[in-house]
Amino acid sequence: MSGIGVNPYAAFQAIKPAATAGTEAVKPTEDKNVIAEGVADFKATLQQAEKTAIDAAVSGADPHAMVEALANAELVLDTAVTIRDKVVEAYQELLRMPV
Repeated sequence: MSGIGVNPYAAFQAIKPAATAGTEAVKPTEDKNVIAEGVADFKATLQQAEKTAIDAAVSGADPHAMVEALANAELVLDTAVTIRDKVVEAYQELLRMPV
């Protein structure tokens, strides 16, 4: 595959477990915003797929690259929709909780 890609497990890799059960969780040395990085990856993947599709349509570039970029964009979009659905579901569960 080409260099276009998104790692849906990047958020899990950024989370560090506590060293022991009795101590505080270790704060990562870098303050990274995983959500912002995910949105940036999402945007970049869709832009790259659009650019590849336009190049293939206008200049007759490699059609296999276009299919690969569009399949990758579809995968990223499906991942984003699944995450959105889970967030909405969690919010609805919070609303159903008795106060």
